[in-house]
Amino acid sequence: MKTKILSGIIMTLALFTTAYAQTLDKAKLDHFFDRLAEKNKAMGSLVIAKDGKVLYTRAIGYSQINGSEKKSLTAANRFRIGSITKMFTAAMVLQLVDEGKLKLTDTLDKFLPQVPNARKITILQILSHRSGIPNVRREQNAQGNVNTIPMTKDEHLALIVKATPDFEPDTKSLYSNSGYFLLGIIIEKLTGKSYETALQEKIVTKIGLSDTYTAAGNIDVNKNESLTYFIIPGGDWKQVPETHPSILFGAGAIVSTPNDLAKFIQALFEGKIVSTKSLDLMKTMRDGEGLGMVTFAFAGKTFYGHTGGADNYGAWLAYLPEEKLAVAYATNAKVYPVKDIVSGVVDIYYNKPFQIPTFESIAVNQEVLDKYVGVYSIAGTPAKFTITREGLTLYAKPPGAQTAVPLEATAQDKFKIDNGTATGIVIEFDAAKSQMTIKRDGGERIFTKEK
Repeated sequence: MKTKILSGIIMTLALFTTAYAQTLDKAKLDHFFDRLAEKNKAMGSLVIAKDGKVLYTRAIGYSQINGSEKKSLTAANRFRIGSITKMFTAAMVLQLVDEGKLKLTDTLDKFLPQVPNARKITILQILSHRSGIPNVRREQNAQGNVNTIPMTKDEHLALIVKATPDFEPDTKSLYSNSGYFLLGIIIEKLTGKSYETALQEKIVTKIGLSDTYTAAGNIDVNKNESLTYFIIPGGDWKQVPETHPSILFGAGAIVSTPNDLAKFIQALFEGKIVSTKSLDLMKTMRDGEGLGMVTFAFAGKTFYGHTGGADNYGAWLAYLPEEKLAVAYATNAKVYPVKDIVSGVVDIYYNKPFQIPTFESIAVNQEVLDKYVGVYSIAGTPAKFTITREGLTLYAKPPGAQTAVPLEATAQDKFKIDNGTATGIVIEFDAAKSQMTIKRDGGERIFTKEK
């Protein structure tokens, strides 16, 4: 009798699992991504995995464009994942803690005494972005875009040593790429190996990732890596100059695929990478930051993970522990906000109401566009925006920028810059007043056209 009852329970669970898996509206997901592709609103690759099993995968757009020759993206294409690298760096630091080779209370002077406030800054504070270590960068110069030029670790470290701390350690939270650069150096000091070798040994080989490594140089299409692009409204994709990975290091230099990212976060939450105690620390949020991990609210549920991006590429990794659900998306062309793409995917997964956007824009004739062309400034400040026109597209060159970016018309006098963020930038022109208003993150600034 017990055997029959047990068999019945197993069959019921099997039927429930099958029924649940069949509720995924793959047709609507396909429709969403078809629309994104058709309207040139995204290029990238998605994986949805549950309990380590892939339920849905989709790639749209191109990994390489050479004139009329376009190489379609596939699930095998690799992407630069930006700051999702911090999850890997944090995991390796916590492995060293688990191994007894490092303490979260250790201060930075034990490894890099030349850094300002090193005696006060703990490893825990660096992991949680509470160190006060400022983000540093080289000054722009006649060489052009200095981000495309390799940077040695000594050069990067010298910039951090020279910089003034943002605040006293642990008094507030401020995201610090430079802090994670230093954690990369600490990993190398404690393992006696390069960051790349440590990554391979401590994570990649350990959990069986096949497409994850640190970038050593420019994007390599021969390694199935995806070049980065932005879209010219009503026109073609244009390749974006690349930030050299040596600048990013432990804060953002990893290359991966959505499939590998889903495997990574699944293994992390299964205790295959760090101890349960260390994972709990990673998940503990303070001022919105854990240890190399943040939370996202999608479909009324709390996901853990991280986002990443530089130039115009990006990635999003989210995991729901109670359902062992991973959503991983990587893009080589951010146009429509990545958060909105991932949020839409999760809504479709849970059969929540989700209206697939139409992405309809309008055309503005040349005579109207020419009224907006010029140099705009704010009296008493050095800020200047240059607006130019090519064909039926306006371009805006912000202060200090190396290149102009295309504007997409949403009305005769209103334009937007889809920069892959949830907010984006809105620019409104008033030709009669010779003014341009820039709206972003709830604020606005009014520029006047110079005569």
